[in-house]
Amino acid sequence: MGWNDLVIDHAHPVLDGISTGDHAYFVHSYQFRVDDPAHLLAHVDYAGAITAVVGRDTMVGTQFHPEKSQKTGLRMIANFLRWNP
Repeated sequence: MGWNDLVIDHAHPVLDGISTGDHAYFVHSYQFRVDDPAHLLAHVDYAGAITAVVGRDTMVGTQFHPEKSQKTGLRMIANFLRWNP
């Protein structure tokens, strides 16, 4: 929980301009585990790899709160609004 550094695993339009090392704010300690590693877009290291962003087809989800993640979150929200899957 708290601020964690993202590790980008796969490029995606919603992650444009967001790099490994950018911070995201997590307010819970659970995670979604992907069955297909191709759907894992980003993770964080919190005593092991924790899912941060998943995506498939026209869906994207985050384990962190973009609205609380300052510059990184604002960039992700803007990218999402421009995304045309």
